[in-house]
Amino acid sequence: MSDIRVLSTSEVAAHASRESCWIIVHGTVYDVTDFLDEHPGGSKIILKYAGNDATEAYEPIHPPDAITTNLPVEKHLGLIDESTLVKTVKEVTPEERRRQALLAARPPLDTVLNMHDFETVARTVLPEKAWAYYSSASDDEITLRENRMAYQRVWFRPRILRDVSSVDWSTTILGQKSSLPLYISATALGKLGHPEGELCLTKAAANHGVIQMIATLASCSFDDIIDAAAPGQTFFLQLYVNRDREITRKYVQHAEARGVKGLFITVDAPQLGRREKDMRMKFVGDDAGAEVQKGQEVKKDQGVARAISSFIDPSLAWKDIPWFKSITKVPIILKGIATAEDAVLAYEAGVQGIVLSNHGGRQLDTARSGIEVLVEVTSALRRRGYWPDPRFEIYVDGGVRRASDVLKAIALGAKAVGVGRPFLYAFCAYGQEGVERAIQLFQDEFEMNMRLLGARTIDEIVPDMVDASSLSAHTVLTPDDKLFNLTYQPLSVAKFKESKL
Repeated sequence: MSDIRVLSTSEVAAHASRESCWIIVHGTVYDVTDFLDEHPGGSKIILKYAGNDATEAYEPIHPPDAITTNLPVEKHLGLIDESTLVKTVKEVTPEERRRQALLAARPPLDTVLNMHDFETVARTVLPEKAWAYYSSASDDEITLRENRMAYQRVWFRPRILRDVSSVDWSTTILGQKSSLPLYISATALGKLGHPEGELCLTKAAANHGVIQMIATLASCSFDDIIDAAAPGQTFFLQLYVNRDREITRKYVQHAEARGVKGLFITVDAPQLGRREKDMRMKFVGDDAGAEVQKGQEVKKDQGVARAISSFIDPSLAWKDIPWFKSITKVPIILKGIATAEDAVLAYEAGVQGIVLSNHGGRQLDTARSGIEVLVEVTSALRRRGYWPDPRFEIYVDGGVRRASDVLKAIALGAKAVGVGRPFLYAFCAYGQEGVERAIQLFQDEFEMNMRLLGARTIDEIVPDMVDASSLSAHTVLTPDDKLFNLTYQPLSVAKFKESKL
């Protein structure tokens, strides 16, 4: 006889207060009373659903196992008696009807010719809050725009009369085969933009031999993503370090046991940047904040980014690197290096690589682009005799929209490049098929650009093929990137309340 408790909706509804707060998520009843003040999104968003089914609000911004992981087992009260559930017809708002009409009117996928097209479609069909979260960057979004502009200050120096009848753009990343010299970089909360979330990336990456980096803050659980993988599919793990190091240790070791091939520790986020597009959405409750944020003023308009990330440890320091090396044999990469000085320290700390990144422009505004930092990093490492070293790989992310951008980074010393938002927008707009189309577009561009450069393999992409002399000259004139300018959404200012005056 089963000892699983079954509860009626009337029993759950009797616990709809701060003093006793039960909610239903995915058919299971949980007592979250003691968790209210610890919830990173604040207690009010939970109390809004007290005594009711919170699944619809929970699912887009939490991995499926978030509640089971964070709540003690004794707080898992039992299953809901589905016969007592009142079936309600959800009212479709005019905004949602308009969005569904736009989805039906999307451009045919074969007319999408570049990554900017995906961004344009995603911006049009995504819910406003989802677009604000995905597209936002910090402060005045200068770094977000600079990430794109920097690549246009690097010019090609193509070689001619080489036999380029056959070109090969495959490579290895951390010793793992990749059909492209790029990986799918980690982006959070995929289900805000598509019901299948990050699984769209997983399935498409499997079909094309591309490596996916799994985000700590993915909407899909880590195990769901791994379970959906093809045999032998390669994954990296992006890690936000939890203040509770035991949670981090278990997570890392579980990932290693399940076959992850690289641990990318995010090191540029001791506190999140002010992402004003996201903040204006007021995605979370008025009292958003958690234990890790004590002593800081956490305003109600911090947006979804603040709501989901309060666990991140601001005390992470160089002294912690030996601890990470002690808990895993997986190669360790530091993601978020922004200076030559820190690149040198990373090499001396014995990690296996670095990502030159400014977090997609979402952290410190007016930080330089990864491609610009790459030049000073390779120079500093070379002067010390540290580089090139096959045991230490350098990656770049931020602003990549074309295969030509990737080739410029490789010519300047990068092993590969991380691409995040373009693949995110591809699946938000078209699901798995969108990601597959994006990969195919990159392949087509690699073939054309390598032939025109006179390079038959990635190893033949060398520094002499680019002129980066203007890279650090931030005032140099370059032709406008018309497509980027069309897709970029300018920041807004505070708005007056509606008035009858």
